[in-house]
Amino acid sequence: MFEWLFENGWALWLLVFLILAGIEMLTLDLFFILMSVGAFAAMISYFLGAEFWLQIVIFCVVALAMILFVRPVALRHLRLGPKDLRTNVDRLIGHAAVVVEPVNAESGLVKIGGDTWSARFRGGQTLAAGSNVVVTEIDGATAIVTAETAAPNHGYPAASTGL
Repeated sequence: MFEWLFENGWALWLLVFLILAGIEMLTLDLFFILMSVGAFAAMISYFLGAEFWLQIVIFCVVALAMILFVRPVALRHLRLGPKDLRTNVDRLIGHAAVVVEPVNAESGLVKIGGDTWSARFRGGQTLAAGSNVVVTEIDGATAIVTAETAAPNHGYPAASTGL
């Protein structure tokens, strides 16, 4: 069996490459795919006539180099994004809304983009049902709103309510 392995070392390295790539597909942590590059380099070294011990050394060196030098740079690029990118409820800040039930400092409901949210108004008065407002802040599951004309838009245009 070992004789076949030494004669067909490319098959071993191809198998290691595929197994590591498969594990990477399950984990998605950019670790095993870089190790698979080492297995691919070892397979190339087999085709260039390297001894088996040298193939193992090439696998280890290339995999280690990829993990130490390429992974940090790749992770840094994956985490980059526009500074103004807002996700989840943060994207609702600056959106237009319509008051469904009167909103005051203690209670109320607004419709934001088709969804009904509990709302509060910090202006000391009550906003009547049907009033147009703008979301200025999200506090837990409550939208803090201001009257549409007085609301800052934080550089973002107010979106349509979709009603």
